[in-house]
Amino acid sequence: MKLTSTRLLHKFTSSNYIRYYSAVAGMLLLLPGCVSTYMPNVPNVPMFTQKGELSAAGHVTPKGNITFNTAYAVSNHFAVILNGSMLNSERSKRDFRHNLLEAGGGYFTTFGPNQERILEFYAGYGGGSSDRTERDEHKDGTLHTKRLEADFSKYFVQANFTSKKKKSLKLFKREFPLNYGTTLRASYVNMHDYKINGEPAQEEDNIFLEPIFYTRLTLNPSVQLQYTSGTTFGLKNRDELTAAYSVFSLGFVINVGGRAKGN
Repeated sequence: MKLTSTRLLHKFTSSNYIRYYSAVAGMLLLLPGCVSTYMPNVPNVPMFTQKGELSAAGHVTPKGNITFNTAYAVSNHFAVILNGSMLNSERSKRDFRHNLLEAGGGYFTTFGPNQERILEFYAGYGGGSSDRTERDEHKDGTLHTKRLEADFSKYFVQANFTSKKKKSLKLFKREFPLNYGTTLRASYVNMHDYKINGEPAQEEDNIFLEPIFYTRLTLNPSVQLQYTSGTTFGLKNRDELTAAYSVFSLGFVINVGGRAKGN
């Protein structure tokens, strides 16, 4: 059974990877332009292989949400992670501020030919705050303002699978190795101290499922450029704590202290 599962996983991430990646990217274009109290961050994917490795990453989304990820391998199979994200957007009709900090730990291992596939499992806890101000000009010229403020807590679990393929991108007479990966994250988010225009309001919770795909282009043995694409599904029907935002970002990942990635 273990061998069969491994083969199925390799088949999914290899021959069918581009097909699923394109499908998710297409789904992102169809998402409605709604808003939510919660904005997902880019998952932490350190791609560890042994004790002593250190990973640091920074990503930014088109909406301006900035994610910082760090991780350290404390043993040959256990690592700790720390993630944070922040957004400060001011526009004519909507201001939105969002902050999140989370920490966790988990297990990682390598397998396959030349140990070129990496499997990671992480879980953790975090918290943050959200502040959204919406402005709507009525037909009579009056301006209606609505402010929504909330703190929230977050529990999450995630599984990462990365395949260090032999394919490379040829550019400027150089070859840049490519790594492909998939993350499935599940998060439970719960509101606290929720207010609308300064008055207490009905607090909400939700469970989010986030299938995410990423591609890394190796610039050198320690630095990689990462493109991330994914979507979010909310399992509960909520008014404010909804799955309104996707995970779509570009960033850099730095790994030091272990075997070279992408070779």
